[in-house]
Amino acid sequence: MTAQMLRAAKKQGIDTIVATPHFYAESMRIRRFLDERQSIVSKVEEQARQEGIHVVCGAEVAFFSGMAKAEGLERLQIEDTNLLLLELPFRSWSAHELKEIDALLRRGFHPIIAHLERFYPFQTDRKVLSALLDMPVVVQLNAECLLHWKTRRRALRLFQNGQAQLLGSDCHNVSRRPENLGEARAVLEQKMGKRFLNDMDAFGTSLLGME
Repeated sequence: MTAQMLRAAKKQGIDTIVATPHFYAESMRIRRFLDERQSIVSKVEEQARQEGIHVVCGAEVAFFSGMAKAEGLERLQIEDTNLLLLELPFRSWSAHELKEIDALLRRGFHPIIAHLERFYPFQTDRKVLSALLDMPVVVQLNAECLLHWKTRRRALRLFQNGQAQLLGSDCHNVSRRPENLGEARAVLEQKMGKRFLNDMDAFGTSLLGME
């Protein structure tokens, strides 16, 4: 399956993959997570090289109270950056989440808010959402939200307003959640123009320090 996913990514013009397995603080320790991640990555690196794809290690870190003070959290940043891919809770947010994100920023992390579009249905206090979007964080949307009419308009509006900056595939397998970045990029190019797509790519490249 990994080989199929890599081939699909290559066909869609992808040359770098940021691998972000889920990290849940309540069920695993950071050291064990990193050991397991490295074991898996070492098995697929050769396959990735054969496809001309560079794999960058990271993690999708589920929000937990006190995370800004957690020892070793910096080891979950995307490789050679201060970027922390953060998955917020699937419930209505409050000042508590904003305070924790602010503490992460003050500690030197640069949070990327993962798949923001998936949290919209839970947000009862839109002032909190607006406050989050005003913070110096990066917002990532999943490709899938551009492929369905129910979520496309909102996603495009977030990109147009500069409130979303990155597009991710969030691919997990070859069936239910396959590599679909190419399809979503085509939608973005059609709606926003080639220059927008180029600027987004340049921004993502700069974040990874790969200019």
